[in-house]
Amino acid sequence: MCSCVGPACFSSVLLFLCCLCSKNNSAIVNHLEGEGIDFLQFAFRWVNCLLIREVPFCAAMRLWDTYLAEGGRFSDFLVYVCAAFLACWQKDILSMEFQELMMFLQKLPTHDWQDSQIESILSNAYVLRNTWGNAQSHLQT
Repeated sequence: MCSCVGPACFSSVLLFLCCLCSKNNSAIVNHLEGEGIDFLQFAFRWVNCLLIREVPFCAAMRLWDTYLAEGGRFSDFLVYVCAAFLACWQKDILSMEFQELMMFLQKLPTHDWQDSQIESILSNAYVLRNTWGNAQSHLQT
């Protein structure tokens, strides 16, 4: 199990997200751990609200369209979307310390996002799923 979620993990979804990010983007995970930030502190809301609260309405509509198209695989795909969403902020995240980082992760600057930004996130999520979706044993630590 990944150590970056800890015992307060509210579901296996957060654990899977943490493990995916540890394998795919260890720089972010290492920085978050170094600053004392658990995935639960920011990703709970992302997963619980399906990222809808993090993006403007037009982007939220595009997310819902994709979620509905995924059908029964929706909850698995959400993890890849969250991982891609986190990765898009890598440069910002790696340059911040705890307080600024927590504020940033809880109110990401997406207010002016258009279709192109959310399309990029979804595209990266599909790449992650194609890379890791059939390699679940590699995501266990």
